[in-house]
Amino acid sequence: MSDLLGDVHSSFDNPLEMLLACHGKIQAQCATLHKLLQHLPSYGCDAQAQQAAQAILRYFDTAGQNHHDDEEQDLFPCLLATPNAEIHKLIAHLLDEHKVLDTAWQQLRPLLFGIAEGQATELDIKSAEHFIQVHDRHISLENAQLLPQAARLLDHMQLETLGRSMAARRGVVFSGLIAIPFMCKTV
Repeated sequence: MSDLLGDVHSSFDNPLEMLLACHGKIQAQCATLHKLLQHLPSYGCDAQAQQAAQAILRYFDTAGQNHHDDEEQDLFPCLLATPNAEIHKLIAHLLDEHKVLDTAWQQLRPLLFGIAEGQATELDIKSAEHFIQVHDRHISLENAQLLPQAARLLDHMQLETLGRSMAARRGVVFSGLIAIPFMCKTV
């Protein structure tokens, strides 16, 4: 449910919904990157291009990194503690994809920094499109498989621990787990 205040179910009290909402924000930043690619040839590195690049940098340097930490340091270890071989295989694949995502970001980041600082007038289209594509594929897999399985495998205490850790990572006070079930939505 979205309104002017955002998705009321997306909070650290409901950590799987928060991870899903983060995926939506990642997709929004990738959409901004796509628009930036289209903008630069016509308008160059104008104020809008600089602002877009700054927003993308800010997101992936902070919230994007926190999201990977949420998964790698908290969610994945909880799921790996279960005897579910299918989830173990999925997590191994997702960890490999995280390395690909990190490499793609390290290649794209300095190019975006040049735009953000007004020192560059173009982005490497291949690098930007690769970044967008690997995120789309990764998010689709996590939304379709990881999060629904996590909802099935994790108990109330594990979800509360996950939510507390996610909140602490961001310096936010955790108010307590709410009893809203995770609903697998297409983002």
